[in-house]
Amino acid sequence: MSTARPTPTLYIEGPAFWSPALPGWETARAVFRGQGQPADPPARRPSPQLLAPAERRRAPDTVALALEVSSAAIAASGRDAKDLPCVFASAHGDLGINDYMCGTLAADPKLLSPIKFHNSVHNAAVGYWTIGTGCNAASNSLTAYGHTFAAGLLEAAAQCAADGQAVLLAGFDIPSVGALGTVIDSRELLAVAVVVAPERTARTVAAFDWSLAAGTPATPRALTPASEALASNAMADALPFFEALARSEAGPLDLPLGDRLALRLQLTPQG
Repeated sequence: MSTARPTPTLYIEGPAFWSPALPGWETARAVFRGQGQPADPPARRPSPQLLAPAERRRAPDTVALALEVSSAAIAASGRDAKDLPCVFASAHGDLGINDYMCGTLAADPKLLSPIKFHNSVHNAAVGYWTIGTGCNAASNSLTAYGHTFAAGLLEAAAQCAADGQAVLLAGFDIPSVGALGTVIDSRELLAVAVVVAPERTARTVAAFDWSLAAGTPATPRALTPASEALASNAMADALPFFEALARSEAGPLDLPLGDRLALRLQLTPQG
């Protein structure tokens, strides 16, 4: 009988978080720990300094969010972005642009904006990131509908374990609008990021052992009210993970990959 090869322990650095009510990891961490309040009034969309001013103005919400949390995660990890492979995960990509494109194609295709078409592709955000940082390492862009963050973390962990190299993971989704909003339910703006590393460093915040668990995923603990307010965003499957990091919680955490499969984590706070 064959035995599954055990997966190596991996490490989390540089958690980053952005939503209008929780604009940055320090704010989110304090709120998740019951030591702070959400931003009032809510923050405006981030303006990624990685881009030139003209590109910054034209960048859609998905790009702005992804670059904001990715830059924050890299800064907190102390690593060089150009050296890190990256995984960018979004359940739906840019729903606003896709709704615009569908409407324009139906009404008058000749009016379709080349810039909006360029920004509509699912890997637009990771493209901006790799160009802006000069990163020539491997980059992936993926989706797994309501389990996209879990799939992204599994991909980042597998790459990190296989290659022995740190990997940047960013997840982001935006509200659905227009006709697409009648079939896709996503609300609010939400973006998250971490660096998954093969070894512990001075910047490590948690270690995790990981495996795939068949059967019904374990029910996570109840979310804080701040996270509940973001539960309608398509990236909401990331919330239990980031709350656990914020509260330095040890123990198991199931991130569902489907109805009968989960990414099972055993978290151990560090530092």
